[in-house]
Amino acid sequence: MIEPMPVSSVPTLSVVIPVLNEAENLPILAERLTRALDELGRSYEIIVIDDGSRDASFAILRDLMRDNPHLRVVRLRRNFGQTAAFSAGFDRARGDVVVTLDADLQNDPADIGALLAKIDEGYDVVSGWRANRQDPFINRRLPSIIANWIISRVTGVRLHDFGCSLKAYRADVLGGIRLYGELHRFIPAIASWQGVAVTELPVHHAPRQFGKSKYGIGRTFRVILDLITIRFLLSYGTRPMQIFGLLGLIIGGLGTLVGVYLTYTKLFYGESIGNRPLLLLAVLLIVVGMQLISMGLIGELVVRTYY
Repeated sequence: MIEPMPVSSVPTLSVVIPVLNEAENLPILAERLTRALDELGRSYEIIVIDDGSRDASFAILRDLMRDNPHLRVVRLRRNFGQTAAFSAGFDRARGDVVVTLDADLQNDPADIGALLAKIDEGYDVVSGWRANRQDPFINRRLPSIIANWIISRVTGVRLHDFGCSLKAYRADVLGGIRLYGELHRFIPAIASWQGVAVTELPVHHAPRQFGKSKYGIGRTFRVILDLITIRFLLSYGTRPMQIFGLLGLIIGGLGTLVGVYLTYTKLFYGESIGNRPLLLLAVLLIVVGMQLISMGLIGELVVRTYY
C-alpha cells in the first residue's frame, strides 16, 4: 500500500525507514524526525516501509500520515526482511540524497544534518559509526566487531560499523544496486565497485527503550554467506572463468599428477593399482577439475548474455 505525495512537491531529500513491530516507537520517532528535518531547511519526504508488522504499527503510521504531508507509507504483505524493505523504499525515493535509519529510536535523527554536510563536501556515501554503541556486548557488539573486521578486510572498504542503518547516499549511487539477502549492510562495499567516495562519521546511539530487537547472533552466519557472495561479485562477477577455471586447473592438475605417479609405479615396478584408494582420488580430482572448468565456461556465457 503506497500513499504518494502530491506530484508538484518533488523533495531533495528522502528518508527511508523499515519498520517491524515498532508501534510504541513510531509516534516518538515521527516527532523527532520531523523536527530534525524541518531544521535542515530542505524539502524532504519520509518513506516508511511496514515490513509485515503484526502489531499496531501500520494503524499508527496511517494516523501519522494524516497529520504529516511529508510521510509516505508502504505496507508489505508479509515480513520479507530488512534488505527487501530498504529496496522497496529506494525504488520509491525521489530525493537527490537518500538517508536511511532504524525505527527503534537508537539512531538519532539529529545526526542527519552532519551526514548531509559530508555529502555536500563531495562524498557519495556517508556511513554512520556507532562509536559508543549502547547494546549488549556478548550477543550484539562482539559479533558485530568481528563481522566488521572481516568485512573490511575482505571488501577493502575500511569502515568501523557496516551494520549501522544510519547512512546517507546520493540517489544515483543506489540506482545501479539491486539488493537481496542481507546485502543492505554491504551497500558501501558494492558502491565502492563503482568508484564512489565513501566515508564514515561517528553518530549517537541510544539504548532501546521499547519493543524487542530483531537482530540475533544467528544473523551473523547469514552475513558471512552474503560476504562470500559480495567478494565473488566484486572480484570475479564479470570474469567467472578466472576463479572456477583456476580452481579446476589446480584440482585437475593434482589429479593428473597422482595418475601419472600411479601409471609410473604400474609400468616400471609392476605394482597393482586397481585396489588403491589413490586411484579413486586421482579420478575424483580430475572429474572435479573438469566440472569446475565447465562451470567457468557456463558462467562466462551467462555474463556475456547479460551484458
